[in-house]
Amino acid sequence: MDSPLDPGVTISETTTARNVKMRLESSGIVTERVSALKEIFPEVFTEGKVDFEKLRLALGDHVETGRERYGLTWAGKADAMRAVQIPSTATLVPVRGESVDWDTTQNVFIEGENLEVLKLLQKSYCGKVKMIYIDPPYNTGNDFIYPDDFKDSIGNYLRLTGQASVGGQRLTTNPETAGRYHSNWLSMMYPRLFLAKNLLNNEGVIFVSIDDHEVENLRCLMDEAFGEENFIGLIVWRARNFADARPMRGLSVDHEYVMVYGRHLGRLTGKRRDESKYDNPDGDPRGPWTSCSLLGKATREQRPNLHYDVVRPDTAEAFSCPPETGWICRPETFQKKAEEGRILWPRKAGGRPREKVFLFELQSGVLGFPSVVDGIFTSDGTAEMRTLFSDQVFPFPKPSLLIRDLLLQGLDAGDTVLDFFAGSGPTAQAVLDLNARDGGDRRFILVQMPEPTARPDYETISRIARERIRRVIGGLDQQDAEQLPLDGGSGVRGFRTFRLTHSNFKIWNADYLASNESAVAEQLRLHTDHVLPDRSQDDILFEILLKAGYPLTARVEPITLESQTVFAISDGNLIICLESPIRIETLRAAMARDPKPVQVICLDHAFQGNDQLKTNILLEMEAQNIQFRTV
Repeated sequence: MDSPLDPGVTISETTTARNVKMRLESSGIVTERVSALKEIFPEVFTEGKVDFEKLRLALGDHVETGRERYGLTWAGKADAMRAVQIPSTATLVPVRGESVDWDTTQNVFIEGENLEVLKLLQKSYCGKVKMIYIDPPYNTGNDFIYPDDFKDSIGNYLRLTGQASVGGQRLTTNPETAGRYHSNWLSMMYPRLFLAKNLLNNEGVIFVSIDDHEVENLRCLMDEAFGEENFIGLIVWRARNFADARPMRGLSVDHEYVMVYGRHLGRLTGKRRDESKYDNPDGDPRGPWTSCSLLGKATREQRPNLHYDVVRPDTAEAFSCPPETGWICRPETFQKKAEEGRILWPRKAGGRPREKVFLFELQSGVLGFPSVVDGIFTSDGTAEMRTLFSDQVFPFPKPSLLIRDLLLQGLDAGDTVLDFFAGSGPTAQAVLDLNARDGGDRRFILVQMPEPTARPDYETISRIARERIRRVIGGLDQQDAEQLPLDGGSGVRGFRTFRLTHSNFKIWNADYLASNESAVAEQLRLHTDHVLPDRSQDDILFEILLKAGYPLTARVEPITLESQTVFAISDGNLIICLESPIRIETLRAAMARDPKPVQVICLDHAFQGNDQLKTNILLEMEAQNIQFRTV
């Protein structure tokens, strides 16, 4: 093999190699916030630390100084807030064998613990998601399972799910007898909502399904995470089709809720007004119109001025209003409508006059989305699963029809929806069905932990979800093959599967070094080649992509430069070279590409300790405005 060294390259003995290594941790929330604060209030920093007295003076009257104030608190809130601040050293490895149409799809399915996954998505998807829908645990007993060791989150997750050496432990549940029953649920939800908010763009909205167990706490939690000024509404969903025959305390609880918040400019699309009922059978020059009732809603005792008789001008026939309703307007307003030809007089005896309402007079063709949803029930979700699987493989799934209605309120063409409590995958089905109906290209990112199911055919919930998506895609593809699409094209189908695991690279453990002097030499030996031996090139490639800020669906093109293989990402904006050793001719060929790359990333050990070569490459790339990093 050719030597990576260029014999013509020299470097001054006084020049030392610069640190160009990229971070293997997820984005640091605290660091980013401190940087933002420093940008706005540079005067409040003293020796790199925030001087709170100066900050208080800078904010003036906007500081609350009283001891008693309104707010949400619970046992464990401080730990939940710290959980947001702890960066992740984990990664997402590709699982091509459990994917569909890997090379063309823009959809993503991630198997893993959602708090850790949300941290990993911060850099690549910050502000890129238009809508979030989640159906989190309702806290009705033992219904939620999560690894709650914040100090060793990824290690704890891998052990608890049997992916590390110590398995068989039971994940944390929340029985009603727990002393911190509501606090446990709040601690589980808070960091996830906080991180999810960062992924929404300024026009984004979030829908959260919930029931009576935690609806009040969720409202307070959402106020804190999103700001109470961004509360859009609380949708009441009639989830039960038939009344409960044996309610515990005599009341059949037939409803659930969907809580809706927006980011800064987030709002719902609304529903298009049904204009099919507007017509112009009499050729009225004012255009299409519809017939509307003139009856009011007030009794004679309530509104005596709305109770009167009206007389038809051409026949002198009098019409009275019902005593329990009255008319909708006062006599003088009614008379004006009649003079303008807006009154439709009855053709048959016993009828009442009605009003012409013209289409052009309506302020908008859009009505608000109703805050009460009826006609879609939990039983519809059960029927969907039975149709797909010929068996009830998942209890009480949300109906995809409900989620599809929400998608129409929060998602436009080409937008992405995130569901990090994916369950059996109804959100994916809703996206795929909706795209098939209108030829759209909406995309989904689903996250689901591999919770056990006690079923031999589908051992985990995440496996059920992937199989559901595959079957939905298969059904839609079959419709296309039979030339029976619903209303539009196939839209965006397929999905890339990724699995949460620890980093492909050996992470430098400073805590371990402090405990043992001989550990320094051991760590140095291990980091001579810091790539784990059991990881594939694909695994390493996608960790670098994710931590360089590229989406998991980025297009990857292998190309050959100077007899070595490199990977061009997003039309060559990023060049990743995983060859070891790396040849300088290869890197120079990468710099010479047209268009020129924005970033070039290599393995650090590919330079085989040659800091001269690394520094020279860094200087050459800086001269061409190319960012150079090693990992």
